[in-house]
Amino acid sequence: MIAILVIALAAGSASALMFASIISGALISVLLFYLAPLPLMVAAIGWGPLCATIGGIAAASGLGAIFGLPYCIAFVVMVALPAWWLGHLALLGRPAPSDGSGNDAAPATPVLEWYPIGRILLWIAGFATVTTMAALFTLGSDADAISGALQRGLLRILAPRDEASSGDIQRWVDAVVIIAPAAAAVVAMMTLTLNLWLAAKITATSGRLHRPWPDLKSTALPPMTLVALLVAIAFSFAGGLPAMLAQIVTTALMMAYALTGFAVLHTLTLALKGRTFLLSCTYVFVVMFTWPVLAMVALGLADAAFGLRQRYLRRRPPPIPAS
Repeated sequence: MIAILVIALAAGSASALMFASIISGALISVLLFYLAPLPLMVAAIGWGPLCATIGGIAAASGLGAIFGLPYCIAFVVMVALPAWWLGHLALLGRPAPSDGSGNDAAPATPVLEWYPIGRILLWIAGFATVTTMAALFTLGSDADAISGALQRGLLRILAPRDEASSGDIQRWVDAVVIIAPAAAAVVAMMTLTLNLWLAAKITATSGRLHRPWPDLKSTALPPMTLVALLVAIAFSFAGGLPAMLAQIVTTALMMAYALTGFAVLHTLTLALKGRTFLLSCTYVFVVMFTWPVLAMVALGLADAAFGLRQRYLRRRPPPIPAS
């Protein structure tokens, strides 16, 4: 128990320092800020959710005592709660259902059915939505107030030097204000996903991952996710604050489908000889140009609607590995 307490306090301290580094305004602090959930996720996956709980409470209390209650609440919502819950879900398992063969002999090691990765992705989308909404509500309570606060903040940063450039800057700021909520949801979604993947890799490398590594290329979102996405898209045209919130939900779910699109691509290229080169080029293009992620969204949606992976595997099953 003492070891868990020490690890929890170390993880909480590291996470709090990374979160608070954003105050410095240094460029590296942005990276540290987005990686703040990582120490607590490593603690949750490697040493259990209780370890992350202790570390999160200690970190939030310290931030609240030093910087005030708003920092404490922001840390809990954006860092501690997602790290604890996602780490808990990553280790959540139950005995696999019987195959109905009638064999009553119990296996030496019980076979566990782990919490589906697709459902974890859905939780990540939910946390990305909540954290983005919470950040926007600090700017105002309605769409006009939020947009006005964003606009004033950007204009202060990009104050025009002369009258000639003021019109161009104003148009650029207006465009950024429109896409800012969706962009924030994308960043929150991708950083939480990256943190969870890094935490799992770190614990697996250190031998502390108490579950087998999942088959990521079989990741699939629950069927009702597609219905939720269509409803969110419909509300995006409602106008006002409901439209802004619906656009955030839509963006988060589309990014979840983009991640499943990569899983679909990994499956559909199993038989290709140049598979590694093709996948590498795809990731490079997505990172460099961003817009190709729309193709991954389309691929994920097509798989959800038409079952591309199931059809491919039925037509051409993967080779059986040599024993």
